[in-house]
Amino acid sequence: MINKIFALPVVEQLTPELSRRQLDELELIVVDHPQVKASFALQGAHLLSWKPAGEEEALWLSDNTPFKTGVALRGGVPVCWPWFGPAAQQGLPAHGFARNQPWTLTAHNEDDNGVVLTFELHSNDATRQLWPHEFTLYARFKVGKTCEIELEAHGEFETTSALHTYFNVGDIAAVKVSGFGDRFIDKVAGGKEDQLSDGVQAFPDRTDRVYLNPEACSVIHDGALKRNIEVVHRHHSNVVGWNPGPALSISMGDMPDDGYKTFVCVETACVTVPQKASEEKPSRLAQTIRVVKR
Repeated sequence: MINKIFALPVVEQLTPELSRRQLDELELIVVDHPQVKASFALQGAHLLSWKPAGEEEALWLSDNTPFKTGVALRGGVPVCWPWFGPAAQQGLPAHGFARNQPWTLTAHNEDDNGVVLTFELHSNDATRQLWPHEFTLYARFKVGKTCEIELEAHGEFETTSALHTYFNVGDIAAVKVSGFGDRFIDKVAGGKEDQLSDGVQAFPDRTDRVYLNPEACSVIHDGALKRNIEVVHRHHSNVVGWNPGPALSISMGDMPDDGYKTFVCVETACVTVPQKASEEKPSRLAQTIRVVKR
């Protein structure tokens, strides 16, 4: 799918490094820079791919995900906001509405090191039907040798949220993630709290855990691709580790049956402690990603 995005015809060349393209119903922004290749969907301010020069693609994007208006994309970095997980009431979208809304690219800047892009989402008639708050939400991305993502929310409200990042791995059986800390909520086991003795998580089957005392940096140790990916978390209370395993992967229409084998989600999140935003002090959630060859 990522190769397909970069082969799309250019609709508008914004700068030498930035172009607008179209995939089915969704408008995309493609970054083709000497230091980095990346792509975004305006729907959800959704980072679809990020590949520093000389590296394998860092993010995973499902080949089966539909590029349809209002349908969440499977892969990349979905922005889960203003709630994480199932909604408090029936009929509302899981993981909030920010990932299904059309955002606006309001600023971009290019230099020798990469590209900085800012996307905005404002409360509107569609969001007010789902959530009774006025807000302005910014998503800033700095893509180059590293990838910096920051979500900034202005208004008066409480939220839970996550940067639900899907990382590309060679083989989930050869993946361990360190830095998760000692305690977690096991959502596969019905939400019971458990212990992780050394903060290192393997993924032998379906895994869905909210880590309660994570370290500031999670490290994905990828034995198959012989690299590590460092994920530095900021303004978070939790980190989430997720892989659907074979049975759930097969049941998901927007994922290949064996899709679970080639990604792991390590998510910068605020799940157990809601964040408060005020007009004086916006809430923030941020992560920085770095690929390190072994």
